[in-house]
Amino acid sequence: MAKHGKRYRQLREKFDSSQTYSAHEALGLTVDMANAKFDETIEVHLRLGVDSRHADQQVRGSVVLPHGTGREMRVLVIAKGPKAEEAKEAGADFVGDEDMIQKIQNENWFDFDIMIATPDMMGVVGRLGRILGPKGLMPNPKSGTVTMDVAKAVHDAKAGKIEYRLDKTNIIHCIIGKSSFGQEKLEENFNTLLDAVIKAKPAAAKGRYIRSCTVTSSMGPGIKVETSI
Repeated sequence: MAKHGKRYRQLREKFDSSQTYSAHEALGLTVDMANAKFDETIEVHLRLGVDSRHADQQVRGSVVLPHGTGREMRVLVIAKGPKAEEAKEAGADFVGDEDMIQKIQNENWFDFDIMIATPDMMGVVGRLGRILGPKGLMPNPKSGTVTMDVAKAVHDAKAGKIEYRLDKTNIIHCIIGKSSFGQEKLEENFNTLLDAVIKAKPAAAKGRYIRSCTVTSSMGPGIKVETSI
């Protein structure tokens, strides 16, 4: 196991790692400790009491954070005709159809953060499933990235829409902003994400839904957040 540096150990001394804090306290500590030479990203990690191996216990969706993520999202839209024009007018960074699919296949091009596709293009996009899936870029109706309303999808993506989904260890990892946002804005983003995840609770989930919650900055230690869901 890699040893943590002096700075990290000093930060750990600023709080009790065995204690859970309110979201307000935890985010305040996280911002206070985010003193690297760059604007650190703030992340939330939620371990859920579900089993992602079962289809009826999947947790996946999307939510627009009120203050965005602090990151400029590059949006690729796969559409034809009027929908392609609609995407361009909405501010999509890249728009195309089979040409973009070939660019990804032949040039290993991934200069985008979100792919949005109209339903009629999913037959073409589906050919890239093995490439896009592991990167978390495959369009999906549940996340609002397979839609005929491409203008809204582009606007939401640019406004700070994030996708949340379980990994194989039943944990959701999400960015909720930058340390420069300050405690108040980060708390509003945190609560928006938590509300969305709670609403997405599967009917098949038994027992405690949120087993643990941790917030952390790019270079800082994780702080446990109290949840009783």
